[in-house]
Amino acid sequence: MMNSIPYGRQHIDQEDIDAVVSTLQSDFLTQGPIVKQFEDQFSAYVGAKHAVAVSNATAGLHLANLALGLKKGDRIITTSITFAATANSARYCGAEVWFADINPDTYLLSLESTRNLIESKPKGFFKGIIPVDFAGLPVNMEAFRALADENDLWLIEDACHAPGGYFIDAKGEQQMCGNGNYADIGIFSFHPVKHIACGEGGMITTNSDELYHKLVTLRTHGITKAAMSENHGGWFYEMQQLGFNYRLTDIQSALGITQLAKNHKGVVRRNEIAKKYKQAFKDKIKYQDLPEGFYNAHHLFVIEVEQRKALYDFLRTKNIYAQIHYIPIHTMPYYKQIGYEGADLKHAENYYSKCISLPMYPTLSETEQDYIINTIFEFLDE
Repeated sequence: MMNSIPYGRQHIDQEDIDAVVSTLQSDFLTQGPIVKQFEDQFSAYVGAKHAVAVSNATAGLHLANLALGLKKGDRIITTSITFAATANSARYCGAEVWFADINPDTYLLSLESTRNLIESKPKGFFKGIIPVDFAGLPVNMEAFRALADENDLWLIEDACHAPGGYFIDAKGEQQMCGNGNYADIGIFSFHPVKHIACGEGGMITTNSDELYHKLVTLRTHGITKAAMSENHGGWFYEMQQLGFNYRLTDIQSALGITQLAKNHKGVVRRNEIAKKYKQAFKDKIKYQDLPEGFYNAHHLFVIEVEQRKALYDFLRTKNIYAQIHYIPIHTMPYYKQIGYEGADLKHAENYYSKCISLPMYPTLSETEQDYIINTIFEFLDE
């Protein structure tokens, strides 16, 4: 039998190891120069003016909401087909989370469903929208920006699945996920199953100087040496607001820099894998749609099948460890308790009943992928 094949896997090579060892032997393990180097290289990669490295993407989402002024009693809109952190980050601020449905073909937050939800309430009812570049497929942030502007809403792009993804806007310009041209803030994740592995870690991107300074201050306890009300000497600093310790270390940043340098090649390989899956499944098995002018970074490759649990169990007997992304957030016990039971999200719930994520990572071999495809058809032909 084939060796174990997970749905996602990091790839650490000698260059990564050498970078980490070099940092371990340096003067700074944290709060040193490597963090800023990583931030600068990442902002250049996605095309944003600023980047703020954080301990994980959940921390990044939390800080993004805070920087945009989200508070108790406010309301935001997001998708239920995402990891819990997207919604939880607003709850940390005391805000309500309202879910709009997904597009049944792209699996992304539906613009139409979001518009209908906004227009069903008085103006000012909602404060912001958090679309998610699910599986690596970019949301049309240009369209969401127009909707947000019509209703005085801010926009956070949860791009955790999508470093290297992009879409072509109405002007014919390439818009990288998280570049800040349409969203106020972008969020990325460096969890090992994602494109760029730092162990844990995240990045916030923005083109706003004002938001950048808020984010940097909130990341480090609310402490700053800028614009102080008094100054007793070179050691002096002020805690001007209640912040958090959401820093990323130099050790993780060193790994992030070497991983980032390989991301373009990795995304190209992910698309080769996706192409092979699509060729095998075309007209036989439904998979995520790719609209014209969009480039999927492919954190995931998701298919829909009627006998999902049976396929999931069968694949495991063959050492193929597929996964489910995601259990709809509004069905979680916590969200049911605060009033989301019975939410009308038929496309999200239908998608969840059939979805399964197949192995997708750059080091997946041709032989392994052939084995996965053949095993799926073996199951379907039974």
